[in-house]
Amino acid sequence: MTATGAHQDAAGGPARGWWWGRRRSAVLDIGLGLVSALECGLEGVGFAGEAGVPVPVGVLFGLAAGSVLTLRRRWPIVVVLVSIATTPAEMGFLLGIVGLYTLAASEVPRRITALLAGMSSAAVFLVTVVRFRQEMQRAEEFEPLGWYVPLVALIMTLGLNAPPLLFGLYIGARRRLMESLRERADSLEQELSLLADRAEERAQWARQEERTRIAREMHDVVAHRVSLMVVHAAALQAVALKDPQKAVKNAALVGDMGRQALTELRSMLGVLREEAPAAGPEPVPLAAVGRAAAAAAAEAASEDGPCLDALEELVEQSRQAGAVVELTVLGEPCRYAAEVERTAYRVVQEALTNVHKHAAGAKVVVRLAHREGEVAMQVENGPSDAGAADAQLPSGGNGLVGMRERVNRLGGVFVSGPTDAGGFRVSAVLPAESRDAAA
Repeated sequence: MTATGAHQDAAGGPARGWWWGRRRSAVLDIGLGLVSALECGLEGVGFAGEAGVPVPVGVLFGLAAGSVLTLRRRWPIVVVLVSIATTPAEMGFLLGIVGLYTLAASEVPRRITALLAGMSSAAVFLVTVVRFRQEMQRAEEFEPLGWYVPLVALIMTLGLNAPPLLFGLYIGARRRLMESLRERADSLEQELSLLADRAEERAQWARQEERTRIAREMHDVVAHRVSLMVVHAAALQAVALKDPQKAVKNAALVGDMGRQALTELRSMLGVLREEAPAAGPEPVPLAAVGRAAAAAAAEAASEDGPCLDALEELVEQSRQAGAVVELTVLGEPCRYAAEVERTAYRVVQEALTNVHKHAAGAKVVVRLAHREGEVAMQVENGPSDAGAADAQLPSGGNGLVGMRERVNRLGGVFVSGPTDAGGFRVSAVLPAESRDAAA
């Protein structure tokens, strides 16, 4: 096996200078090295007698060869080569078995593993054949057949080398599979975390879109109705003593507009009101929250509201407030998507509200054009009448921004700005079908 890191210190963490990743691995390898060194040292006594060298030399040779097993995780190839080299000396039984297992389980290329396994098997086979023939000759009890000795040597070779080699291959494949599964699990966890973040972002975006839509609707309803109420109240104050009949009429108009404003506000607030669950809230996945919020926004956006049919009434309300408003309709009227008609109505409504706020007494021209595949509207007012009384209506600066957001959301075009005559112009072009509906 290749190096896996460093051995652990007293605190359990890895320390530099070694290759063991865990203390248990270090204890196991050192223990195997001691047992192997002891085995080879004992077998070195017999090797010294056969080789004709002093016994201490044979013992030292065995101890040195057997202790190499401690390096099996760092250099498995070296361990197998040492076991092959000591095979003729008939030592290193544990060294050969553990070395082959470690080599097969490591990340060493399979070509090298097959080559070393073949060399080890060949060495064991040849040594077994030679030793067995020598034993047969010494015994002189019977003459074995020609195939008997090779067959016995082959069985012994397979018995010694095949189990550790196959078991090592199995452990290596299992380890690689587990690492692959862990990597896939980590990857899936990261993907789930990313999906959760995206779901949270989508939910946040849907909530923000809904808040923005409600803010636009509230601004349009309150600003327009209340602006007209303030204008009528100012007129009522001016004519209360001079023309009681007109004062009564203006008072009735103020009451009607207040009731209309309350009705629209109630309908909008009713959409926001939700029934509390009887059994208590239950945890909802983030993705479901995002989908529910987006669906609620889409459903709320598709509800019925003011349409182009009510444009004449809208203009008439401004006329009743004292403004001079001219309405021009071009093309053949037709029905559009509910969101398109409502947006067109709100654009004209907000433009008229801005006239009441910033251009009291100015003449206003409202143009509505029905074209092929789109509807266009334009509200243009002249300069403010200096003799007209200013209603002193506050301005939040959100009217043009809300109109632009409405039009852009449907894929339309919005343009606004002052005119050369000193007035102001608001123009918008909307597709006959909203972009969301087309999608």
